[in-house]
Amino acid sequence: MTEAEFRQEVALLLFGSGKLPLGYASKLAEMDKIQFQQLLQKRKIPLYSYEIEDFELDLKNLRELGRL
Repeated sequence: MTEAEFRQEVALLLFGSGKLPLGYASKLAEMDKIQFQQLLQKRKIPLYSYEIEDFELDLKNLRELGRL
């Protein structure tokens, strides 16, 4: 494994676990954001994390706004 591959793997792991935001992860991987996003897509790592709590909050807010 080359140093570049190692940096990418570490960046993918840290981004995927929510420990690094996209900008820092792409810098760690020594890639621009678009390249890093393409790598995430290739590895099937979601760009955004949408948890059940987020969904429930969205539903609550929509109900309060009268949109549901």
